[in-house]
Amino acid sequence: MIQNDEVIVWPTLEMSREGARRWASTAVRYFLGRKPYFHHLNEFVRSTWPAVMEVTATLHGFYFFRFKTVAAMEEVIEGGPWLFQGQTISLQQWEPGLALRKHKHTQVPVWVRLKHLPVEFWTDAGLSTVASGIGRPLYQDTITRACTRLDFARVCVMLDISSTLPKHIVVMIPKADGREAPFRVDVEYEWLPPKCTACNSLGHRTKECPNLNRSSKLPVQIYVQKPRPPPQYTSPNVRLASPTVPDTPRKPPTEQPVRIISGEGVETKERKLSYTTRLTC
Repeated sequence: MIQNDEVIVWPTLEMSREGARRWASTAVRYFLGRKPYFHHLNEFVRSTWPAVMEVTATLHGFYFFRFKTVAAMEEVIEGGPWLFQGQTISLQQWEPGLALRKHKHTQVPVWVRLKHLPVEFWTDAGLSTVASGIGRPLYQDTITRACTRLDFARVCVMLDISSTLPKHIVVMIPKADGREAPFRVDVEYEWLPPKCTACNSLGHRTKECPNLNRSSKLPVQIYVQKPRPPPQYTSPNVRLASPTVPDTPRKPPTEQPVRIISGEGVETKERKLSYTTRLTC
């Protein structure tokens, strides 16, 4: 049927129930940060959760873990969160209508502890009412269901991390006379995903934001070679002049008296020019 330019179909309830039976023992995990290598995650799952029968992944980061039984799946979910390659694995039980679309995720399943909760509210209806003050309640663990640990009630809640998370809840307990008495229940979150304030998304911290690092890259130093002067060439037909050696300075001539005796025995005096030359070794 076409309505408002849209094609609409109506599957039957029996179709939905028949398909849901296959996924009843399946847990789902969406990795908010970088996606791990499939074979690494598969080896971790096979060695840590032996009850897993099949591991399936989508291109958008959804991972499906199908267990042998529903009880085995619940045991693994309640034992979380798990740590794999520095990332926390918090599993969620599959539910009908789960959309496998990649969008800006702000909701994640988180285990919370409701401390000092009066025991008369340790029921499915009571825990759902109290946990709805934090988020959408999903399920409780087996110990809480059996009421064998009364220090706190452990409930898995779908939280909206973009909103402010309360540290306590005020429960208005009704009285027989029609009045209400406030009672404070403290809330403890077992794990919260890292949140980036730069892009307002989950899966990484602000200092690890790829958008922030892309816009504030450090300058890259580039080496530029200094230009050399062009070489000087001489024509082979040009004869180079030999280097000139400066002349050794000479002293001016000096007059020295010389005694000359003539044949007649008469002594006369003449002057002879004498040159003194400095020798260089």
